[in-house]
Amino acid sequence: MTTAPAARISVVLLAAGESSRMAQPKQSLLWQGVPLLRYQVEQLLATTAQEIVVVLGFKAGEFAAILKQVNPGGRAKLALNPNYRYGKTTSIKIGVENVSEEATDIVILAVDQPRPAAVYQRLFDAHVQGKNLITVPAYQGKHGHPPVFDASLAQELGQMTEEKQGVREVIERHRDGLRAVEFDTPAVLTNLNTPEDYQQALKQFGQKA
Repeated sequence: MTTAPAARISVVLLAAGESSRMAQPKQSLLWQGVPLLRYQVEQLLATTAQEIVVVLGFKAGEFAAILKQVNPGGRAKLALNPNYRYGKTTSIKIGVENVSEEATDIVILAVDQPRPAAVYQRLFDAHVQGKNLITVPAYQGKHGHPPVFDASLAQELGQMTEEKQGVREVIERHRDGLRAVEFDTPAVLTNLNTPEDYQQALKQFGQKA
């Protein structure tokens, strides 16, 4: 764990949606033997991130109970999005609004993009050490998730709309400040959008060792 002490990374974990394409809530999908939301929070708590802002909406009460189980130190906090049905950008806005004012960098991560703690940590370290405006992971040249943003972009992140492609719009606007960090695992491209995506990724990455 080598992130510079001066860095205060805040992760916005998007977990508010209804998972309409999955036919069951993504937050409760089993991953490494535990619910996906729990897995994500546990992996993030194993990094040097200063806080994890977990944005909930659909079945918020049920999923909030997971946080109580895995968050003894209080680094993960809950933010509620009553407008989650209006798209992911509504959750990003809520999350960014709840990020600490002391944050130096902001990570935007969806619950359906699971990666192990070591992947997150290496990405965070590369972002901080490179003093990048935006950092994304990549595999064989293809950009993955999650993006890490310098906190100077917080206002832009909070003004995104679905119509303007959300996070992608901010990244495109600042492409000159974008750095891609190459990983040797396709896990950085994992995105569990459909039951087929989930089953394929589960076989490759989601089984408990």
